[in-house]
Amino acid sequence: MFQAETQIRVRYAETDQMGYVYYGNYAMYFEVARVEAMRSAGFSYRKMEDGGVMMPVLESHFRYLKPGKYDELLTIKTTIPQLPGVRIRFEYQVLNESQELITEGWTTLAFLKKDTQLPTRPPGILLDLLKRYF
Repeated sequence: MFQAETQIRVRYAETDQMGYVYYGNYAMYFEVARVEAMRSAGFSYRKMEDGGVMMPVLESHFRYLKPGKYDELLTIKTTIPQLPGVRIRFEYQVLNESQELITEGWTTLAFLKKDTQLPTRPPGILLDLLKRYF
């Protein structure tokens, strides 16, 4: 299983009137964590897309346990629980500064060829980078 951590400071524009992270912003936080997790493994989304493969989100799920708050430094733990095939699943845990779990969830993405928009296997370099974790 592959794991990585990313930190995000909650900006004022990401909060609601109560100073809590607006729930819709967690999708953006998960995306940031996903891209940074892949970068930490040595993989570049940009190079993958330049190579003709894209990864649209097929499913997303969020479970909100406690509010994230303005100016908090959140830690997002990202896990890839199994080696990807045509699809890849990312699981997330968002922790506040007190290391309390405040949000958790997952996303499923597919690998598609940009030119045909048909499913494809993950790039070989990605599989090579992830194999050591499984």
